[in-house]
Amino acid sequence: MLVSRPSCLVTIAALCLTTPVLRGVAQRPERNVPSGYAITNARIVTVSGPVIARGTVVIRNGLIAAVGATAAVPADAREIDGTGLTVYPGLIDAYTSLGIPAPRGPAGGAGRGGGGGGAGGAAAALLVGGAESATPANAPNSLYPAGLQPEVLALELIRAESDAFDAAHASGITTALVVPRDGIFMGQSALVDLAGESAQEMVLRSPVALHVGFTPLRNGGYPNSLMGVFSSLRQMLLDAQRYRDEQAAYAKNPRGMKRPENDPSLAALQPALAREMPVVFVAGSQREIERALDLAQEFNLRALIAEGNEASRVAARLKAQNVPVLVTLNFPRRTGPASPDADPEPIRMLRERVEAPKNAAALAAAGVRFAFTSGGMTNLTEFLPNVARAIESGLSPELAIRALTIQAAEILGVADRLGTIEPGKIANLTVVRGDITSRGARVVHLFVDGRPTVIRAPASGAGTGGGAGDGAVTAAGSWTLTVTTDEGEKTVTLTLQQESDRLRGEIQGALGTREIGNGSIGSNGEFRFTVPLTFTSETNEATFTGTLTGNAMRGTVTIVGHATGTFVGTRPDAGGEGGRGRRPPGE
Repeated sequence: MLVSRPSCLVTIAALCLTTPVLRGVAQRPERNVPSGYAITNARIVTVSGPVIARGTVVIRNGLIAAVGATAAVPADAREIDGTGLTVYPGLIDAYTSLGIPAPRGPAGGAGRGGGGGGAGGAAAALLVGGAESATPANAPNSLYPAGLQPEVLALELIRAESDAFDAAHASGITTALVVPRDGIFMGQSALVDLAGESAQEMVLRSPVALHVGFTPLRNGGYPNSLMGVFSSLRQMLLDAQRYRDEQAAYAKNPRGMKRPENDPSLAALQPALAREMPVVFVAGSQREIERALDLAQEFNLRALIAEGNEASRVAARLKAQNVPVLVTLNFPRRTGPASPDADPEPIRMLRERVEAPKNAAALAAAGVRFAFTSGGMTNLTEFLPNVARAIESGLSPELAIRALTIQAAEILGVADRLGTIEPGKIANLTVVRGDITSRGARVVHLFVDGRPTVIRAPASGAGTGGGAGDGAVTAAGSWTLTVTTDEGEKTVTLTLQQESDRLRGEIQGALGTREIGNGSIGSNGEFRFTVPLTFTSETNEATFTGTLTGNAMRGTVTIVGHATGTFVGTRPDAGGEGGRGRRPPGE
């Protein structure tokens, strides 16, 4: 059959236009990767059943296809010899800000003002004294300031950079609950598998939970104290209840009733009030945990505690209220070598370092459900060694593994797809040389969504993206402060611990020995904390606000009943610039 010349030219032109697209599809890496894998001759810790001393795990199309001592290896599967290796379910980090870039300025800014009663009135009250700044891009219509926007979604903040998860992979972590970095109503978390080119490709479930922190906003406005934080939390929850009732009344009979104003922040609280979404309170101290439990009881919330440094002290109440704990593995530690010139560390800090690894064992003994998290860990190379420390402090190896796998999956509501090695579940697998519950274990293979993941050595100090390892300022250590007030000059020792943007610690010296509260620090070095100080025979709350540069800090101190004072400080045990005898820049 003859074809006219014009028709031939049209056909050739069409082929030329389509060929590059077809080539691009044909060259996608996924086409060259086998859909089936088999790990053979390995010790397999299924978690759902007995340990298989020598067996095979078969992976097909991202799922576990078979597991057992006699499981057959498909002819088209790529085989991995697991002799001398142990296969575990992929480890789950139950609380982190991994993948969310650190803020470059002070957190917390004013949102859009509101007037009148209801939500608008509460919003106006919250803005008193606050400096106005841009609201987050994913909460443009909020009536509340940044930091009080429960509608913020972690999924919209995650950036899947090429090396963002190297440190997590090297620690055997395949899945993480990713949480917005800061705020009071911090926003809503996303559970993601740690492999993919975008957050949408990685997501397993979003949103998972609403997250609440107790650190005051750093913008200098309200709420800027712990009392103010709880006041604003209660007010927004009360406003959300009223918003729910108004919306329900209007939906039932709108005739003659003014249409209620739409409020995305109060709307975002409705699943929590209805107990459809859990509320995770970031609470470390016993006092914070007890206040979180009180708030949860008052509003009938499904509470979880994250961080939980002193959770063992309220274990009986946690058990009675059926509140799980996301236990941090970011144990307190000395931040640098001891110096002969440095003041001795406070006894409380020494006690915390001893007690922190015992926390999980105490919760287990009390019957409290818990999962492990990296928390604000700045170096994930400590993740597995700190699991071993928890075991050395009394936790059974079996419970430690469950806290990293199925127990985390149950608490986060994904036990039907993660947490054990069973046919039909997602093929997230951590393959280790040695025992993951012992020191010296090394992750040698990792499967995420059924695909092998290259394990790269993380950069020195690489962490979760939530702490000093990502370029943020490090405040941890022992500081010598000179505080000048209307009562003269006093010298004190300030000992700080840093977890992400949260500060904890203690002041000792001429103004008494007191634990600091409401401590926070931004990536630009701006920090604040409150502490009760004793002048003469009177004790009043003082607010320290300042800037940290290297091993020097300076700022102002506001004390109830006194004129505003100043302070300067150095970190003498850090060595080098800023050591003892050095003065802050510009001094």
